[in-house]
Amino acid sequence: MNYNILVLDDEKEIADLVEVYLKNENYNVYKFYNSQKALDFIKENKIDLAILDVMMPDIDGFSICNIIRKEYNYPIIMLTAKVDDISKIQGLSIGADDYITKPFNPLELIARVKSALRRYYNYNTEKENKNVIEFLGLSINKSNHKCILYNEEINLTPIEFSILWYLCKNRGRIVSSEELFSNVWGEKYLDCNNTVMVHIKRLREKLHEKPKNPKFIKTVWGVGYEIE
Repeated sequence: MNYNILVLDDEKEIADLVEVYLKNENYNVYKFYNSQKALDFIKENKIDLAILDVMMPDIDGFSICNIIRKEYNYPIIMLTAKVDDISKIQGLSIGADDYITKPFNPLELIARVKSALRRYYNYNTEKENKNVIEFLGLSINKSNHKCILYNEEINLTPIEFSILWYLCKNRGRIVSSEELFSNVWGEKYLDCNNTVMVHIKRLREKLHEKPKNPKFIKTVWGVGYEIE
């Protein structure tokens, strides 16, 4: 399938390099050096994945990510020269699926693009089956990627859905951050990786969880997370 990939970066050399590697994988690439032009394109065209530079001169990548997430669930990968955890947490908190710092290996970026697309479309193209978990007013359906809480549909990103599904599937036992990261992202977990924590926080917010007394996702300090 020829996926449509949007690339936004005001550094022409980087945008051109990313375009070359994506086209080598037979993706359709729509490249922009200006945020407003990218936003105009997004509103009128089908996008399967967006790669956004954070440090844009007109509208920053975080703002664009936030705008996209109000309408769409397709994967978003952030590119930035910033390496501090605060920037990474900010990007993940507003709905980005992945985060790559510059300079980066183009082959690593391609691998992450493939992984994000595979994860997204696996959840949206599976045939209808019995992959439904229901309890305490929560219904999560793996076949159509829908999450319903007290008759209200909760809009989850592919990563958030994957986390919730994995925890629900393993309800009754504690799942470590390492296990969760390995099974959802498909990569080796690093001790300094706070990606899981950030996504759990955002997932709890969407489920209207009370921070000090969550009903669904419990934190077992020093061990991991559990849905009882």
